Amino acid sequence: MSEKYLIYLRKSRADHELEARGESETLARHEKLLTDYAVKNHLNISKIYKEIVSGESIAARPEIQKLLQDVETGEYAGVLVVEVERLARGDTMDQGYISSVFKYSDTKIITPSKIYDPNNEFDEEYFEFGLFMSRREYKTINRRIQRGRIASVNEGKYIASTAPYGYRRIKIAEDKGYTLEICKEESNVIRLIFDLYTNGKHLPDNTIKQMGMSLIAKELDSMGIKPRIAKTWSPSSIKDILTNPVYIGKIRWSKDKTIKKAGSAKEYRRKNNNFILVDGLHEAIVEESVFKKAAAILKANTHVSLQKNTVLQNPLTGLVYCQKCGTLMTRAASNTKINYPVLKCPNRYCDNISAPLKLIEEHVLLSLKEWADSNELDWTVHNKTMKISDSLSFKQNHLKTLQANLDSLNKQLDKTYTLLEREIYTVEIFQKRSQQLNDEISTTQKALKEAQNDYEKTFSEQSLIKSFLPRVYNIIEVYQELDNASAKNSLLKEVIEKIEYLKTTANKKNQGHKANFNLTLFPKIKNL
Repeated sequence: MSEKYLIYLRKSRADHELEARGESETLARHEKLLTDYAVKNHLNISKIYKEIVSGESIAARPEIQKLLQDVETGEYAGVLVVEVERLARGDTMDQGYISSVFKYSDTKIITPSKIYDPNNEFDEEYFEFGLFMSRREYKTINRRIQRGRIASVNEGKYIASTAPYGYRRIKIAEDKGYTLEICKEESNVIRLIFDLYTNGKHLPDNTIKQMGMSLIAKELDSMGIKPRIAKTWSPSSIKDILTNPVYIGKIRWSKDKTIKKAGSAKEYRRKNNNFILVDGLHEAIVEESVFKKAAAILKANTHVSLQKNTVLQNPLTGLVYCQKCGTLMTRAASNTKINYPVLKCPNRYCDNISAPLKLIEEHVLLSLKEWADSNELDWTVHNKTMKISDSLSFKQNHLKTLQANLDSLNKQLDKTYTLLEREIYTVEIFQKRSQQLNDEISTTQKALKEAQNDYEKTFSEQSLIKSFLPRVYNIIEVYQELDNASAKNSLLKEVIEKIEYLKTTANKKNQGHKANFNLTLFPKIKNL
């Protein structure tokens, strides 16, 4: 079987600048350069990864993540890149991780100018030095960009890409950068939000109703006022507005480069207060005294909420989801109308009916036991009748067939190089034939990998059930002995991924104990 290789393509910052000045598309040029190199050196290219998104870290680049996963398998002899700096330019941890993946999988890094063998001491040092210099250059460029951003902020310019609600982003006349311009319709909504929060809503009987963030969100929805992106207003979006100093003519920007979104409530609440707050070039929408009054009310309400009992009281926390709208259901405490806690969907536009928390909890355990009993029976019958299923035998034969096909295709690919060298094939015929074979090899490899995964999953299913079911039965047995909701919650989360809840008909009077709802359990074990 001929060795397999991968190609990785990524644009640098300089590439983007060159393209902006009219240069040809970078990835296409690099792809041609590396594929020509592969043909010249008889390298069988299995996959090509094209990094489209911009990002310096591994976490921000999905294609490098896929590449490294493939390299870790040890199936590939090398990776072709235009230069080693294309692989990693982020932090030292990313560079170290990439270096170790190539080293322990014994995968070469191939550039048009040099081949790096990660298990050759000198090549390893050369490779790591190249990454070090790339990192140094990146940090220099990044510092320059950050200094430019901070300088713009200190001048009162708005440097975020999206204007906050109430404003539109405009180019500064005869100067670099942007500022904000008031959007009349949205600015009226901003003033209304601050007024409702600080002064309350005046009712027809001359009384004043105090308005929290949830009530303000409902009020705006009832008035037909729409936010920019979402369909409805949420308490968190109202809070972001109430805590954003942009509305009093300020510009706020975090000095922490990891926080890229300016003007967010999350940034404003950072414990280290590591942000810049300066007068902006834009006009304020609300008075500073109103903004401070809103901040004082918010602080007082936050202090009160922190004094409340924070002990977990819902054993189903984080598990039960509304089947109608997908919202995570929450516990509602007893009140003057209902003397027991219930589990309800917090989405005010959803009509899924609530039910007593205790009743739902009981039926979760019943459903869990029914599931376990059913699967225990299936496993027992399966285990007694055969050691290896007909399905496994079929999948095993399928694997052998695919492997034989792959071996044959690789031999045919090797033969194309021989025919090219003997000048029986022209370069055009060779490229067409080798591309066709590479496509077939890639398809067969994919099918082989899927078949292997399917076989291994089927083969391990019996032992998986055998180890999982005793855990379920043990949890059911000890659950009722616990009086701590947090401990119960931890036990359920060991074996349950999530639960979907649906109730469409309300209970009649004096029939609240009837469980006329449906629960769908998703155990933490797949394909059973």
